[in-house]
Amino acid sequence: MYDKSQELDLYNTSKFFLANEITIEDVEKLRTIIRYHEWKYYIQNDPVISDREYDQLYKKLEAIENAHPELITPDSPTQRVSDDLTSDFPSVEHLTPMLSLANSYNAEDLLEWDEQIKRVASIDAATPIEYVVEPKFDGGSIALIYENDYLVRAATRGNGKEGEEMTKNARSIPSIPLTANFSKLGYHKVEIRGEVLIKKAVFQQVNAEREAEGLTLFANPRNAATGGLRMKDARETAKRQMEAFMYQIGVLLNKEGESKLNEVKTQSGSISMLAQLGFKVPKAEQEFKICADIQSVIDYCLAWQEKRDTYEYEVDGMVVKVNDLALQQRLGVTSHHPRWAIAFKFRAKQATSKLLNVEFQVGKIGSITPVAKIEPVALAGVTVSSISLHNEEFIKSKDIRLGDTVLVERAGDVIPYIVKTMETLRDGSEQVIEFPKNCPVCQTILVKPENEAAWRCPNYNCEAQVVQRMIHHVSKNAMDIDGFGKSYIERFHQLGWLNNLSDIYTLEYEKIATLEGFGKKSAENLKAAIEKAKKNPIHRLLHSLSIHHLGQKASKLIAAEINHVLDLQHWTLEDFTHIKDIGPVVAENVIAFFQIPENIALLKKMESLGVNLHQTNEDKPKAIQKNAPLSGKTILFTGTLQSISRKEAQEKAEALGAKNASAVSSKLDILVVGEKAGSKLKKAQEIGTIQILTEEDFINMIQQN
Repeated sequence: MYDKSQELDLYNTSKFFLANEITIEDVEKLRTIIRYHEWKYYIQNDPVISDREYDQLYKKLEAIENAHPELITPDSPTQRVSDDLTSDFPSVEHLTPMLSLANSYNAEDLLEWDEQIKRVASIDAATPIEYVVEPKFDGGSIALIYENDYLVRAATRGNGKEGEEMTKNARSIPSIPLTANFSKLGYHKVEIRGEVLIKKAVFQQVNAEREAEGLTLFANPRNAATGGLRMKDARETAKRQMEAFMYQIGVLLNKEGESKLNEVKTQSGSISMLAQLGFKVPKAEQEFKICADIQSVIDYCLAWQEKRDTYEYEVDGMVVKVNDLALQQRLGVTSHHPRWAIAFKFRAKQATSKLLNVEFQVGKIGSITPVAKIEPVALAGVTVSSISLHNEEFIKSKDIRLGDTVLVERAGDVIPYIVKTMETLRDGSEQVIEFPKNCPVCQTILVKPENEAAWRCPNYNCEAQVVQRMIHHVSKNAMDIDGFGKSYIERFHQLGWLNNLSDIYTLEYEKIATLEGFGKKSAENLKAAIEKAKKNPIHRLLHSLSIHHLGQKASKLIAAEINHVLDLQHWTLEDFTHIKDIGPVVAENVIAFFQIPENIALLKKMESLGVNLHQTNEDKPKAIQKNAPLSGKTILFTGTLQSISRKEAQEKAEALGAKNASAVSSKLDILVVGEKAGSKLKKAQEIGTIQILTEEDFINMIQQN
């Protein structure tokens, strides 16, 4: 971006400006100098003046602009952070969709992908393809639009088609240029993609400051970065000390609106162009590499897997891209991902820690869950200190003892679990974990139902169960009361405002508005969410009652057969079991619930408070199209779906005549596989008779029908 003579001139002028008074005639030169030092500091990581000297130059510019506001330009360094507060972030459409990436987890996956590319592009199998490999940064994705060289819009990835516009916040990130000289290359409008990150060291510093201020700590750098992008005040965004790496050009238009992407021949060339224009990009050979063939890609990815912990940013894998942009165009994209790129995900991260204690928690149906408390350990960007031990049998099968050194893993960078104990490190002080005989909350003697792994507290009025039932009642899968989470339930319960489900509908919002951390607007929003929930279909209400084994599917099947929830107090075992897929266990549990007078009284009170107990149109069975293509078929969805939610996919399958299954068995007809499919896919492959569809296959089936 600057040659040596330019850098020397800018440095010497900086020293002159530091030692002398600056006139208004020098203001544009001063801006150029400050931009240069920002580039050296944030992009090159090679500052040539001290922070104090930079601050002095910046304050001189501020003084001139304050005295002569008519001299302020939109791209002045002082205009990075606006004083405006933003109450919301409007949705904006990306110029081209920001697609997800297909994933690979080992060398075999990459070899198969390479073969697939050659098949699609009709390239001889022996001909090597040149690839570029870059770090898969773990932060917040961002799309920037420059028009006439000025940054005019920044947006988050959102759903890939639309994102949240947050230009003011992007302007506060020093490594995002406010201007870039695209026009000298003949480009009028440009959209580029990147990732906003926080260095690991900065993240620790930010968390230390938050802890000192009594604020909630961020779980990981990614959360701190994505949250920073959505701050209402751009000045707060600036405090996060975020950086932005640019890695892709999405749109290149000339003044006539014609695409000029074909002028950039390679992915590596586009990265070089962005670097020349002053953007922060992965550095060649240090952070990205041009690989002559797929084996070089594999070697580079595996080498990075070993050194990921020494890198100053969080990365969860590598991104492999076809380097030839013309070949990228030939390969095209699916509805979910480009065929010319794939993510190589690093293996699950493991670490050892010491088991300090075991706490026994009580769930909404009284199940006792042991939770291991370990010495905090960092795994895949998250600090882990609590791990579920599931049940007594799990503890015994792994011979887990208090004081043990345990091997902890986060499979797929999601849920941590204890892989094993390190028996060779025992010194004799370890203690066998004694499972309680009484409920840790109400002291009722625990019971263990036949054919169940969990011990349970049979006291329906156990305080812990009451609280957990209320938490479940308001949750997304139950009554879906927006914004009413676990912390609210626990806080209102401690204040004596919530003691059963009906109390949720008698809250005094005037009192809530006076609580610290709330206010009138928060209370009004909560009231609106609760009033909306009162009109829910009854299948949501049934699921929200925490009746053992009564899940969402069974709740829908029962709701389709009744006019009013209280009809169930007169139902017999035969009434339930005549419904296909409702077994005797679910039936007996529902019958038992509706034979308890207190439960009937609770439901009647809820109805008197406006909660709907009548069947709605949404509760009625969905109409199945004539000659449904999946009639009589059982289907199961596994892994993470990208272009459609799991719930929507299941509804679409039902509309085509299919029955949604809950597990893989020889009776399953179709398995639809999303990302991170795991054990269900493996089991289906072993059975051999199950049709396996990709998400794209399923979407095509929907569209054809």
